[in-house]
Amino acid sequence: MAKPGEIERKWYILDATDVPLGRLSTVVASILRGKNKPTFTPNVDTGDNVIVINAGKVALTGHKDKNKIYYHHSNHPGGLKERAAGDLREKNPQRLIELSVQGMLPKGTLGHQQALKLHVFAGSEHNHEAQKPELLDINSLI
Repeated sequence: MAKPGEIERKWYILDATDVPLGRLSTVVASILRGKNKPTFTPNVDTGDNVIVINAGKVALTGHKDKNKIYYHHSNHPGGLKERAAGDLREKNPQRLIELSVQGMLPKGTLGHQQALKLHVFAGSEHNHEAQKPELLDINSLI
């Protein structure tokens, strides 16, 4: 059983170019939870930090561009908002990946703590060079 003070955190970088959204999200969620480590403990945040670049080039297979709908409600009457996945990818690709990964993390304070270690960038530039992230090939992890 891992204790919170004994955990070593690494930084990983993943390129989302032409990778299906679901495949990318499952790999990112397992790294954020720490399931790739032998010290995985379900009730402790043992995961690593993940940087996702080129979020705007993530692939949506099938007809998900127009048929997959993301809903949001403002808690006011008639406040249901909807946006197709293709529109969300064009306008805010970071949010598309964040929503997909957050749906695969546990609900509650532990899942929120794990989701804070996800850093998504629409382009190929990121501001975490000081952490010396390791480049992971997504195709070798699937």
